Amino acid sequence: MPRPVTLFTGQWADLPLEKLCAMVSQWGYDGLELACWGDHFEVDKALADKDYCKRKHDLLASYGLSCFAISNHLVGQAVSDPIDHRHKAIVPERIWGDGSPAGVSARAAQEMIDTAKAARRFGVDVVNGFTGSPVWHKLYFFPPTTQDEIDEGYETFAKQWTPILDAFEEEGVRFALEVHPTEIAYDIYTFDRALDALDGHDAFGVNFDPSHLIWQGLDPVKFIDVFPDRIAHVHVKDAARTLDGATSILGSHLAFGDAGRGWDFRSPGRGEVDFEGIIRSLNRIGYEGPLSVEWEDSAMAREHGAMEAVEFVKAIDFPPAGQAFDSAFDKERE
Repeated sequence: MPRPVTLFTGQWADLPLEKLCAMVSQWGYDGLELACWGDHFEVDKALADKDYCKRKHDLLASYGLSCFAISNHLVGQAVSDPIDHRHKAIVPERIWGDGSPAGVSARAAQEMIDTAKAARRFGVDVVNGFTGSPVWHKLYFFPPTTQDEIDEGYETFAKQWTPILDAFEEEGVRFALEVHPTEIAYDIYTFDRALDALDGHDAFGVNFDPSHLIWQGLDPVKFIDVFPDRIAHVHVKDAARTLDGATSILGSHLAFGDAGRGWDFRSPGRGEVDFEGIIRSLNRIGYEGPLSVEWEDSAMAREHGAMEAVEFVKAIDFPPAGQAFDSAFDKERE
C-alpha cells in the first residue's frame, strides 16, 4: 500500500475547512493534517462538544479524505519560549490572557495537554508541533555563554514538557516535534540533547521535515538513520540555498521570498532535498505513515504549488522490496 499523501493546513487556515476540503479532494490528496487554528481543528471545542470530532470526520469523509495527525505548533511555541509581544499574534486570546509571560507559558502548557486529550477523542495518535526554546536566543555564544547556562535551559525545557508528555503517554498519543530553528532541537545534536534532558521519554517523537535541515548544511537522511524509532510523522517540504558570496545563510533579517536571502523554502521537488534518499531511508525504518505536504514557496501561487506537490509526492514514493532483486536465482544456487 502506498503511503497516504496529505496536506498540512497550517498555511491554508485563512480558508474555511470545508472550502479547503473541496479543493484538496479535487487535487488528489488522500487527507489533511489539521492545524489547531482557524476553524480546522479547535481543541477547546473538541473537548466541550461531544459531537465536534464526529462532525469533523463526517466533513472529511464527505470529500473522501482522512486525517492521521493534528498539529498545534503555535501554542506549543509559547510553552518554552521567552514570551514577548510577538506571541500574542500566534496564540488564542484565552492563552494570551493578560500577557504575563509566566501565565502565557502555563496556559500554553495546559492547552498542549488538552490537545493530547482532543487528539485521542478525534482518533489520531500523533500531534505535531513546536516546543519553543529557552536557549535559542543564545545560539551565538556572545556575550560569552557557558555550557552550564545551556544545560539550565534544557533542564527548564524538561521541567515544562515532561508533564505534557506524561499526559500524551497517558492518552496513547505521541508528540512529534518539528525539528526546526527556534525550537529546543534544530539538528541531530540538539535533538539528542533534548532526548537526554527528557530521559528518553517515549511520547517524544519527531515530525521529520527535511527543509529545516538542508539549509543548515545537514543531510536529512542521516537524521532518520540516527533516530529511526522517533520518526512519528513526515512533512514533505523543500528548500534551496542561494549563497553567492553576498547572501548569508542567516537570512540577513530579510523576509522569506526576498532575493537577498541566502536560502528559502521551495515547492517540493524544486529545491535541494534528496527525496528519493528519504523514501529509501523511511522504507528501511518501516515508516508507513502519511507523507504530508507542508507547502511554502514565496515565488509561487499556493494552489499551483499544492496541485503539483501531490503529483510529485505520489511519483517519488515507492514500497520497500519484499525480497532481494536476485532471489529468482536462489534455486539455481542450491
